[in-house]
Amino acid sequence: MTERSTRAAADTPPGAVATAEPGERAGARGRTETPGSAAVPPASLAPRAGLFPALAAVYKAQLSRARVSRIPLLFVATFQSVGIMILMRGVVDGGSEARAVVAGSSVLVVAFVALNLLAQYFGQLRASGGLDHYATLPVPPASVVLGAAAAYASFTLPGTLVTAVFGCVLFGLPMGGLWILAAVVPLAGAALAGLGAALGLLAPRQELATLAGQLGMSAALLLGVLPPERMPAVIVWARDLLPSTYGVEAFARTFAPHPDWAAVAVDLGVCGAVGVLSLALATWAYRRAAVR
Repeated sequence: MTERSTRAAADTPPGAVATAEPGERAGARGRTETPGSAAVPPASLAPRAGLFPALAAVYKAQLSRARVSRIPLLFVATFQSVGIMILMRGVVDGGSEARAVVAGSSVLVVAFVALNLLAQYFGQLRASGGLDHYATLPVPPASVVLGAAAAYASFTLPGTLVTAVFGCVLFGLPMGGLWILAAVVPLAGAALAGLGAALGLLAPRQELATLAGQLGMSAALLLGVLPPERMPAVIVWARDLLPSTYGVEAFARTFAPHPDWAAVAVDLGVCGAVGVLSLALATWAYRRAAVR
């Protein structure tokens, strides 16, 4: 306090309010409060995104990314399934075996993209630290898994349809039941995508995730395309454990002259239930991998 202000304070009568000099008022305004003098309320965080809005955002982002990088691989998957049917045409003449070959080859496109490629994607995402990016976002873990799985499965419908039409022409099967692919592709895709995501997230190394995806696709090839009538009982039991088997069976039943639609509905229901369980497993695997 300056000498002038000291004299002014001394000359101020009792009960009067002393006025500060302009320089002192400016200095008082420039001083900051000590941490303990005034409590500043913390800024509120943004609300956490809901499941469906976050799912839509992740789906659009993954779809735009996969649109460029996955279309060539989808062509490879379709060409591979068509080639298998051409090879099997020299062994299988028709009947239930031809139905199994066409249905298994069509669903194999789904297995190649949803199981194999998704296992590789999540394995690479975990190895490169990409899960840290999703972990910092205010989105539920289920939306990340479901969004990526739905984006990868969306690309399988054109290839599956092309494969099914080619197989029907090659083996002389009716095309009236191809509409069932609208249910087979999403249900089998959900089951295989959840399994592929879980394999990629649970694998300790990226190379093991790639290997697991390749083995899973090979199992879908051998157990789904080959007619079950020519397999041993042990292989048939292993075939029943594969999620895509029920999609193959549902599609193959539609080629019959009088399809058993109740059995088709049961197969699709089992495929959907397995899809829910596999996606739940993938969500748990994502939480487990994101916190490590």
